[in-house]
Amino acid sequence: MPHVLVLNASYEPLGVVSMRRALVLVLDKKAVSLEDSGVLMHSATSAVSAPSVVRLTRFVRVPFRGPVPLTRRALFARDGGRCVYCGGVATSVDHVVPRSRGGQHRWDNVVAACRRCNHVKADRHLADLGWRMKRPPAPPSGLAWRIIGTGHRDPRWRPYLEPYGSREEMSHVAPEVPPPVWEAPAELSA
Repeated sequence: MPHVLVLNASYEPLGVVSMRRALVLVLDKKAVSLEDSGVLMHSATSAVSAPSVVRLTRFVRVPFRGPVPLTRRALFARDGGRCVYCGGVATSVDHVVPRSRGGQHRWDNVVAACRRCNHVKADRHLADLGWRMKRPPAPPSGLAWRIIGTGHRDPRWRPYLEPYGSREEMSHVAPEVPPPVWEAPAELSA
């Protein structure tokens, strides 16, 4: 079942919920639908368009949020699903400084890697192999990463997340869609 982006009354992204939960929020008038998903939810007597983005009607105070949790899904989102060593499709997690040599399982030591590079690197340091990374791994920051890290993506979410993340981060949500070009009908242009 598709997921729905939930925004605070101030349009700040809060999280992602199931379509059913979002529909209940809208029907209970606790939220308003900002974007429709195009899916119709049917009941015995009516059909309702399911939302893709909802905004809460009342402001919810969010307690302090710690760092973005390190999950496999969030790691692949940070690295764009590509191996940081060769640029191929990432299928595994690699520790830059191997755990057997004192490396820790933290954002600044973990990267996405393809199976081949991970196998070749094994438990060696990058300097031992003569390998380099384009940029050192770093923990993601910003409210948009709370959403991007879930792995659920919808192009309709992009305008609501852009103010809270960089352009590069937003490319993980959905590719940028150019605005539609209006062309005059043939009878008007003649």
